[in-house]
Amino acid sequence: MNPIAKAMMIGGVVLIILGLLWQFGGRFLHLGRLPGDIVIEKENFRFYFPVVTSILLSIVLSLIFFLFRLFK
Repeated sequence: MNPIAKAMMIGGVVLIILGLLWQFGGRFLHLGRLPGDIVIEKENFRFYFPVVTSILLSIVLSLIFFLFRLFK
C-alpha cells in the first residue's frame, strides 16, 4: 500500500476517534473551559482564548506522535 494513503487513513481514523471523544467525553473533560483559559465578556463582545486547553492539546498530540515514531 502507498505510504501516503496509509498515513492519510491512519490520520482519518485518529481524527474520527478524537471527534467522538470530544463529543461524548466533553461532559467530563471540560476542554475549553479550563482554569487559565482567557474569557473577556462585555455587553456586545466576547473574547475567548483557550491558553491552557491549547497547551494540554499540544502535550497530548506530541505524546501521540512520539508513540507513532516509537512503534514505527
